[in-house]
Amino acid sequence: MEEDISQSLTPPVSPFAGESQCELTPALPPCFSCASDPGRDDTRPLSSEGYIGRGSLKRLLLRLAPAPADYEDDTVDIFGFPWVTETALVESTKLLFGLFRQKLLKLETLVQSSSHDFGQASSLHYEAEDLRQQCVLFLQYVKVFLYRYLEPTCSLEEGPCHPYVELEAQLPSALLEELFGVTLLIGRLKDLPANIQSALTIQHQGKLFPPSWHLLHLHLDIHWSVLEILHLLGQRMQGQVVYAHQFVNLTGENLTNNSLFEEHLCNLLSDLTGMAMGKYSKVRPTEALTSHHYYCTCTKELWILLIHLLEHRSKVLHTQSFWNYMNTLLQSLISGQPVAEQYGVLPTHCKDPLGFTWWLVTHLAELGQYSRNGKQLEDNWSFVCELLKSTSLQEDQIRMHVHCCLSLSLLWKPNNGTVATLWEYYSKNLSGLFTVPWLGVSGLGSVSRTPLALLDQARSCCSPSPLRSSGHTQLYRSANSFQIFLRVLALYLAQENAGGAPWRQIKGRVYSKFHQRRMQELSEAGLMNFLLLFVVVARQAELEDVAGRACELLGLLPPDSPPAQRSLVWKGQLALLLLFQERGLDVGAQASWLAASFSQTAREFYLKTTEPSRRLALWGPLGSYLEGVAEVFETSASLGLSEEKLLNEGFGLLLPACRQSELSSTLGFLQILHQLCQEEWRNVQPGHSACPPGAWLPPPSASVGKDRHLAVAAALWAHFFPFLRSLRLSNTPPAQLADAAAGFTLLAFDLPSSAPQDLQPNPIQSIMQCFSWDDMLHPLLVTRYLPHLLQNSSGCGGSVSGSAQTLSVRAWFRCVLQQHIHKNPDGTDSRAGTEPQPRTLDIRPFIKRSYPKIRSHACTHWPGKSTFPYKYSLNTLSFCIFLSQAVGRVYSGLQVLSERSAMVTRALDYTGDIMKYIKHYLVNKSPQEGLLLAYWAVGYVVKHWSPLLATSKAQHLLFNIVNGLLLPNSLSGLDKALRDSLPLYLQGLSIATSMSQSQGAYLKKQLRDVISKYLDHFLPATPSVGAIANHPVLLAACEATPTPRGVALRRSILQVISENFLHFKGNAPPPRLVTVLAFLLELLRRNNDSDPALLTMPLPSLLRCLKLVNEPHVRRTSTEALQLVVERCSYLCLTVFCVFRSFVEENEGLYDRQVYSVLETIAVLDSHVVQVLIPVLSLSLRNTEHKRGLGKNTTLR
Repeated sequence: MEEDISQSLTPPVSPFAGESQCELTPALPPCFSCASDPGRDDTRPLSSEGYIGRGSLKRLLLRLAPAPADYEDDTVDIFGFPWVTETALVESTKLLFGLFRQKLLKLETLVQSSSHDFGQASSLHYEAEDLRQQCVLFLQYVKVFLYRYLEPTCSLEEGPCHPYVELEAQLPSALLEELFGVTLLIGRLKDLPANIQSALTIQHQGKLFPPSWHLLHLHLDIHWSVLEILHLLGQRMQGQVVYAHQFVNLTGENLTNNSLFEEHLCNLLSDLTGMAMGKYSKVRPTEALTSHHYYCTCTKELWILLIHLLEHRSKVLHTQSFWNYMNTLLQSLISGQPVAEQYGVLPTHCKDPLGFTWWLVTHLAELGQYSRNGKQLEDNWSFVCELLKSTSLQEDQIRMHVHCCLSLSLLWKPNNGTVATLWEYYSKNLSGLFTVPWLGVSGLGSVSRTPLALLDQARSCCSPSPLRSSGHTQLYRSANSFQIFLRVLALYLAQENAGGAPWRQIKGRVYSKFHQRRMQELSEAGLMNFLLLFVVVARQAELEDVAGRACELLGLLPPDSPPAQRSLVWKGQLALLLLFQERGLDVGAQASWLAASFSQTAREFYLKTTEPSRRLALWGPLGSYLEGVAEVFETSASLGLSEEKLLNEGFGLLLPACRQSELSSTLGFLQILHQLCQEEWRNVQPGHSACPPGAWLPPPSASVGKDRHLAVAAALWAHFFPFLRSLRLSNTPPAQLADAAAGFTLLAFDLPSSAPQDLQPNPIQSIMQCFSWDDMLHPLLVTRYLPHLLQNSSGCGGSVSGSAQTLSVRAWFRCVLQQHIHKNPDGTDSRAGTEPQPRTLDIRPFIKRSYPKIRSHACTHWPGKSTFPYKYSLNTLSFCIFLSQAVGRVYSGLQVLSERSAMVTRALDYTGDIMKYIKHYLVNKSPQEGLLLAYWAVGYVVKHWSPLLATSKAQHLLFNIVNGLLLPNSLSGLDKALRDSLPLYLQGLSIATSMSQSQGAYLKKQLRDVISKYLDHFLPATPSVGAIANHPVLLAACEATPTPRGVALRRSILQVISENFLHFKGNAPPPRLVTVLAFLLELLRRNNDSDPALLTMPLPSLLRCLKLVNEPHVRRTSTEALQLVVERCSYLCLTVFCVFRSFVEENEGLYDRQVYSVLETIAVLDSHVVQVLIPVLSLSLRNTEHKRGLGKNTTLR
């Protein structure tokens, strides 16, 4: 208790007071008060003016003066009259007590006549307070007088004596009679009117109180003062019995100071118990430890005064102790028998006598700790044990009783008999649910899902919350009675300086309750309680002995036990194993026993003869085993306590039999183990990641740690890796397969010697071949596997060779191209439960490592999302753009032939068999996303690698691309992909044709075929501004500033147009002439070419159109195109002159009129051109006239 009864003995009036305080007016004596006291510490609930706060109780017990500084004058003012201090009580005993009774009756009259008028509240308060103070002052005077002036009486000498001496000798008897009269006058607390008892519950917000409040507290003062005066009287009489002679003579009944003390004490205890009973009627079981048995701090203080007074008298006078009085009273209440005569009559309306007894005993025991001087109330275990034997079988009541028992164990030293009695009950009811229906879910108690949760629950039982904490007071809601009992048991086993004696005393009782029949009778709840019991006992007592006994008892369970029971058994075993880890003990024996059971269950799970429903049920314990073993590895400090024995051949049977969700859980478990092994190994070897495999030599201090980790790694390789390798070519690989494979790759980097022989001598590259480089692997597997290596690039990712890095880049390139290979035409995935997209990855570190010259390009030419028209993630098309641009730029910058040749080889290694990778899209013409990605990716390769592809080493790849992508047998389903990516191909092919040395002619033919094919394919039948403006061939040829590469492509396009689309068969115009001319006009208009050789390529065709076609659209478009050609060619250009001269010469004599009409049009556009042609025209005219022989042609002339 934080309160203290050991207060200062300094008198209220200090002897060092100033002159102004020399008048010794008696200070107000201590009294009961629950009024607010702003000056006192709020953490001390008792009033500073009370008997404990003023040190009155301590003075009484130490036989010190009740008020050493009071009543020092010759006279004293009592009830308004002066009295001689040393003689007043002897000479005027009856008078003083008569005045006392008058004041008391006057206060009672004031209570009866008082009203609820607030105007009179102040006057009534002060009048009632004055009456109470006068009565308390008188009682204090009686105590002081007895202590100072009363001497033990002796036999009077024969002969006359002074009258005062006779009165003084009669004072004890007279005082006893007067005290008896006062007790009769005030009656018992339980008999007070209701309006006075209600003052106990007044909320004291101010300093004005009704008279009933003062009267009630005066009754408390009188009850306590009577006991105090009788105790003082006995002390001053030195054990002599004081008789009330006059009362005996009148009634014939004996009345002594001892009998009056006993009677008054029993009545007071009975009344206080009755008041507590009324308080208990409103207490719920959940509030038992937070609801006190007193109404106000005054009754609390009275309880404390009685406890300490009775304990003092028991030790000094050898009378009954406080618990003896209370046990007698409460025993009669429980049994329903009449209470002893001196206690009077107890109330009969108690709703639960047994629960009330537990509640009251617990709170009284708590009040008994109200001291800091070590003098605390003795325990009452004997009575508590009797209460336990009377406990009913209802969980809501048992829970409260055991909760109270736990509080008593925290207050007192735990008791063997109590623990034994509780264990007898719970050993018989271990399979009970211990639920309280009206508490709902909160009354079910906590269920431990995992071994660590079970161990944490046991830890909470072994470390109960402090007495007044919310964790302790709310235990009724958060734990069942059995779990509360375990806290009592843990306290008992954890006694200090006991030397293991508590465990030796209870050990036989615990073990003897379990045998084969008993173990087989346990329900799931009973088995859970059994496991929690043994984990608690193992933690508090001898771990190895208890764990061994638990294994023996669990071995008694039937081998065909239900899966749920098996799951509980494993959970308990793993919790004990965690305890071994906690204490740094080897777990080999426990782990072997547990792993053998797991292997047996996994074998049943694996067998094809096992029913599906049975297999589904078996997954429960198997899944819990995975969770538990993961917790064991996670909590292990160094993986050096034989934890690897938990990993046995059972996993080799479990993995092949798992369904998708089950396999996901198992592989997730494996990933946890990999991560833990990696962390533990790197903790043992800091800085090892900077060293490549084979170059690191562990220091001698790490050899032990390496051996421990080798054992764990060997178990992982032996029981998990074979199954992972068998799944690598699956068409529907689980998502975690790549994570697990990457874990083994990192494990091979940390501990290469742990890998199996078939992966040696270079286990990292062997694993990468299995899970990333093989072209048969599923793309999603590779794209999930490789990021793990790049994220650990300082370790495993940086240790592979250049060829391995190149293979990794090719694998990623393949997976980028094939990421849509499993999608249906409608865009849905044809496989269930797979990842929708590859993981985002920056593959540039691999590429930079594989070819150092790419490094300078990598950071400045990485394309952003706005570079390309479709919403591809940065790990798809952007990777292809980066790869093609980087390789192309590096190749263009190389000058040495050997370097260029090596770069060609490296580039071809990057792409691999690219046509094979995209064959699925080309054959099935779906999905559309795959086609788009394939055409765009290969298009960027063709564009940026055109010089490289023109070499003899790479020409075969270029020919395959052209034949497979650009010149397929059918274009159905390819329009979107071709329209978007065709400019890339045309630009790349144009460059390749100009740079190819061996196959230049063939490439030129291929280029013209491609241009002709798609110029015709995408050319609309009728002129359309939008269709022509966005024609892919036109887009490929357009550029703001003419470049040699662009000029070459436009020359090829113009050549194809002239030869294939503007060729007249006789006088018949070609099909779609208007559209072709519109395309030609747009091509000329968008490019600012000034090369006459290029511009004059379509000129003959344009002149032919103007000569032979009279359709307005044709003539207008041809004229506009002709105007652009004429304007951009320099004045009197020889090339243009030759074209026009040929036009005139070829058509002389046949189309003379049409030729002159065309020339008229040209003259309008540029008269200088026609002026230059005049000599040619004259000669042509003369030749025509000569051939005809008809003389001069006046019309033409």
